[in-house]
Amino acid sequence: MPGRIEWVRSQTRLLRRTAEEFAETRPFAGMTIGTGIHLEPKTASLLLTLQAGGAGLVCTGNLNSTQPETVAYLGERGVEVIASQTQDLEEHEKNLRAVLAQRPQLLLDNGGDLFALYLTDPYSGLLGGTEETTSGRARLLPLRDRLRVPILVINDSPIKQFAENEHAVGQSVLESYLRITNRMTNGQRVTVFGYGACGSGVAENFRAAGSLVSVVEVDPVKRLQALLDGYDTPSREVATSSADVIITVTGARTVIGADDLLLLKDGAILANAGHFPFEIDVPGIRSSGEIRRETRYDDGIQAYELRDGRTVYVLTDGHMVNLAGPRPLGNSIESMDLGFTLQARCLEAVARGLVDTEQCVVPVPPEIDRRVAQAYLDLQYPLAQPGSRSTITTRAHDASR
Repeated sequence: MPGRIEWVRSQTRLLRRTAEEFAETRPFAGMTIGTGIHLEPKTASLLLTLQAGGAGLVCTGNLNSTQPETVAYLGERGVEVIASQTQDLEEHEKNLRAVLAQRPQLLLDNGGDLFALYLTDPYSGLLGGTEETTSGRARLLPLRDRLRVPILVINDSPIKQFAENEHAVGQSVLESYLRITNRMTNGQRVTVFGYGACGSGVAENFRAAGSLVSVVEVDPVKRLQALLDGYDTPSREVATSSADVIITVTGARTVIGADDLLLLKDGAILANAGHFPFEIDVPGIRSSGEIRRETRYDDGIQAYELRDGRTVYVLTDGHMVNLAGPRPLGNSIESMDLGFTLQARCLEAVARGLVDTEQCVVPVPPEIDRRVAQAYLDLQYPLAQPGSRSTITTRAHDASR
């Protein structure tokens, strides 16, 4: 019986079309692509698309999001995977270095890990690559003068912003919260830290699920946007102390830490949807003198009982809540089909020499955005066959003009 990865591959229609094209054009023939990205079923579709284009692949994952079934599936198809489902930073760095030890010509990065480590031991032959996230862009921008290779930032694409960040992240965070906690959202006070594209999507989805949503945002322009979008934007202290649920989506460190324990309501639930697992300072909370007892429940729920009798909960140890915990599904297939096709097309452009060293840590070129958008629209609205009802309707509409 086909498993979940086969279901996902059957639904990533854009990647399948791209793989068919790559099998003929072979843009990566003779090249190795090193990747450091969440290893889950949708990523398998991307990696096998690159393989169809002639690439040799050496891959690792991100902290605590590697799914063993995906590792096994890729291994059976000739993809070298150096990864395990780990929260250990040293083990994660060891895996990243093992990828770089094979001197890949292209890097597909997620959070800037591979490119940053490359600078500690640079080698000749690196053509460039892609970075998936805003967090990675912020990390790599100060390193541009040292990197000096084309690096296209997928998260700066308008397609990635509205398809995945605004629509899919919010949906998957809500779905993961419901699956992990089995708690009602209606009437719950939810505070979202961060009002970028991902944060706005989280806020919108929880509001649609009946929650009373507040937004905390340090950028006054973004805070104003949240206010005009209809969210309460109180002070950090008010938003923290009134929340039943707090979700961090900022990319910053220690958004919630031990100093906030005195503010939190009894029963408050903390979850992180940002890329790095440091937005909620779980080690700091755990070592705080305010903590009297810890209880770990199944399915990624950790309870911290405070000395005054209050209890606060942290989901998935502060790791990305939509890619950790029980049966992590991540963002919707369609959104990742779009985002990963952007990845594939950007890597193709770098491999073919269509971008130069001045395009280091820059957005996806507009022509690639347009190409991917048109390809997706063509799948949704295929050209009608002659004599079909849609053709006749179109002709009638044209004749009425």
